[in-house]
Amino acid sequence: MSVSPSSPSAEADTPTRAESDWRPQGGQFRSLRAAVSGNVLEWFDWTLYAIFSTYIAAHFFDKADGSSALLSTLAVFAVGFLARPLGGLVFGRLADARGRKTVLVVTITIMSVASLMIALVPGYEQIGVWSSVLLLVARLAQGLAHGGESGVSYTYVSEIAPPRHRGLWSSSVFFAVTLGVMLATALGAVSTAAFGEDGMASYGWRAAFVLGAVLGLLVLWLRKTAEETSHFTEGEAEPDAVRPRLSKGQAFRTGLLVVLLACGHNCAYYVWATFAPSFAISSRGMDAQSAFVASLLAQAVALVMLIGWGALSDRVGRRPMIIAMGVAAIVLYYPLSLLISDAPWTLFVAQTVGMGVWAMGAAMYPAFISELFPTHTRAAGVAFATSVSVALFGGTAPYLMTWFDQSGIGWGFWIWVGVLSSLAILGGTLVRETKGIDLGAVTSPFRERGPARTEQEGATR
Repeated sequence: MSVSPSSPSAEADTPTRAESDWRPQGGQFRSLRAAVSGNVLEWFDWTLYAIFSTYIAAHFFDKADGSSALLSTLAVFAVGFLARPLGGLVFGRLADARGRKTVLVVTITIMSVASLMIALVPGYEQIGVWSSVLLLVARLAQGLAHGGESGVSYTYVSEIAPPRHRGLWSSSVFFAVTLGVMLATALGAVSTAAFGEDGMASYGWRAAFVLGAVLGLLVLWLRKTAEETSHFTEGEAEPDAVRPRLSKGQAFRTGLLVVLLACGHNCAYYVWATFAPSFAISSRGMDAQSAFVASLLAQAVALVMLIGWGALSDRVGRRPMIIAMGVAAIVLYYPLSLLISDAPWTLFVAQTVGMGVWAMGAAMYPAFISELFPTHTRAAGVAFATSVSVALFGGTAPYLMTWFDQSGIGWGFWIWVGVLSSLAILGGTLVRETKGIDLGAVTSPFRERGPARTEQEGATR
């Protein structure tokens, strides 16, 4: 039986309590706040690197070759993505062994320390190549922490959520992700206006990373006062013999299923949420300030859509949502790319619709994939499979989009996006419906295994 972490014991011991009567208590909301605030800061810190990449290149690499310095900076950015699967595996396993809360405290600490390290390390002119090496170390640490933080926070939010509102609660994860990116983007705009070009090159970019590190102390306190999930604590109390298990083959197939379900919206996120304004500026000649304003407005609309799609997935199910996302992406993404011109409204419309389609899959994604793994392997499975998908299909999207466009075959990239969206549709046809299932009794996620037990059925069996 799954119970809420802060439910009174007498109520938790009542086996006939209907799932519809389950209500989250203060402990769940405090835990959700801790998880969401960490996700905001995580993506705030992660995005700062991209926003201030020009200043980082001038500080940590040889200024004599500006192009080489910038490419080296972007290469270090890519290394962070490559470190994410390893971080997902290491911290995911730690979360399955020691608890979700423990890992969330560790990862936010690493992210904050790495941000402070980036802010304080002397430049290339002071210590030479060691400056570049220390930047690489800091970025590797952030990549490892990022891989663990993402997957484990998906698991944590899903396990503390009310079963019938798991999709809605899981939408808070990408709500926080989007908000963190928006705050970092806004800080970049405000800092540039406040400090000027000379001030930004000297100390302004450092102040942004120091702010990220300081905010980490607040998030660290919130997470240390949060609760462990009941699914983990109850799972730890179960004898090994009665724990639901996946064989190595089943675990591998489940991981592949996650990649199928995730690759489409992983690619779409980096196209529409992070690269769309840069594409509009470089390829369509849009004014930079207007492009970033249009992008921020589109992301603000996406915040609302994430909540709506997450709630809808609790009503209609996960499978219809992921299939609808794949179909909509195939039909809409290429025409939306053609809509973008040098007029800011075109970017706003295209990015709003593009992120709306992305949000159909992203809003429920943490809940959806958490519903595919048993409790004692959930964090590792979710973190590793998600990190692999992001590294393969998310981090490469901006590069591929630029390469196809500069080669005069921009439509080729959208064929690639269509292929990934088709894989999401395929995954949706293979997976069984998971909304409302008992997270303590997950076995195979594939349809041929029959229907999964719901939380209510788990409580009344």
